Amino acid sequence: MLDDALHFLVQAQEDPDWARLGRHLPSEWIEQAVVHTGKASIRRRRLPAEQVVWLVVALALYRHQSISEVVDDLDLALPDVQAPFVSKSAVAQARQRVGAEPLRALFEISAKAWSEQDRKQYLFKGLSLYAMDGTTLKTADTPEQRDHFGEQSYASGRIASYPQVRGVTLTAVPTHLIRDAKFGPYGINEMLHAKELLASIPDDSLTVFDKGFLSAEILCGLTVGGTNRHFIIPAKSNTKWEVVGGTADDAMIEMRVSPQARKKCPDLPETWRARAITIIDQSARKHVLLTSLCDTKRYTAKDVATCYTRRWQIETSYRELKQTMMGRALTLRSRTVEGVYQEIWGTLTAYNLIRLEIAKAALAVKCEPTEVSFIRAFHVIQYELHWAAVTRSHGKLPALMQRLRQRLLMLLNEERPGRK
Repeated sequence: MLDDALHFLVQAQEDPDWARLGRHLPSEWIEQAVVHTGKASIRRRRLPAEQVVWLVVALALYRHQSISEVVDDLDLALPDVQAPFVSKSAVAQARQRVGAEPLRALFEISAKAWSEQDRKQYLFKGLSLYAMDGTTLKTADTPEQRDHFGEQSYASGRIASYPQVRGVTLTAVPTHLIRDAKFGPYGINEMLHAKELLASIPDDSLTVFDKGFLSAEILCGLTVGGTNRHFIIPAKSNTKWEVVGGTADDAMIEMRVSPQARKKCPDLPETWRARAITIIDQSARKHVLLTSLCDTKRYTAKDVATCYTRRWQIETSYRELKQTMMGRALTLRSRTVEGVYQEIWGTLTAYNLIRLEIAKAALAVKCEPTEVSFIRAFHVIQYELHWAAVTRSHGKLPALMQRLRQRLLMLLNEERPGRK
């Protein structure tokens, strides 16, 4: 770090030419989110709603710094000669005024736009590849949060030490950009979140699911609710079907929809068809993959198996979020229900910002975004943002230097033989 700092001072005799984070996250989106949710500041404040939105995003990038430190170090407050620093209570009150809705709206606006930017660069035979899965986040153990979010309970009658938030995300596999997400109390079933996310899956796409989402309501809703939308999902051990064509290892099958499912959703057909492909994993275990990709010539069994293998990259994105960005912290930092939701949406936006910058850098050298080290890229962005804050920038959120992307290109993961 000292070597980098000295190098920067030697090279910085003139104002550097910066590429701004605002290029990716324009102020118009923030204003739109704030106004749309009715949280725009009417009177002049040191931390108006727009600045608080930037603050929550910045807090996700500097997880182990206090809120006051982030406000001061990144110069997020509007200038005031009489009061150069903002008090802790003022920052807390500003976050409470804004709430979670503007951050949720900003995430939804930005996530959809960013996931569409370079989508055509990563198509699999004309289809965009997505993965959907669930995760949990622990919150501080306060009566309010335990009452709202609930906790995991065990067969022994014991309950988890911390309340938990349950969520489901729709993630672009090639770039790890999160296109949409739903979060709520732990007691809400992942299937309910998944149904809400179906509308966010674009046309001409292939979504890979964990077997826990095997449901006619979800899979039929996916294929019928859009144009050329497909799925891959492993069959459960007790899944029953009737073979109507194909071969033993690559068959067309027909499954019956249960009366209970049809009662909940009368639009479901009595039966639905899929393609069942048998694969053998590295441990010599047999699995059956169900898919709506019925064209056996265009989408071979090997193609389907390869796409399913890439599903595990959504688990990598959860690790990047929960371990790298949160610094292995046990819980989210917020101690109120509204603050938890606000923190989650801010963290997802910050994560997408990092992933978008990595994707742009990868395109410049024609490599896969997953070949760039997320940990090192995250540290570089933290470092560059801090330097941007102490220079003569007038931006609301510190800018990224153009050399940031050049440094990202030097962070390609090294091949490590023998690792799975």
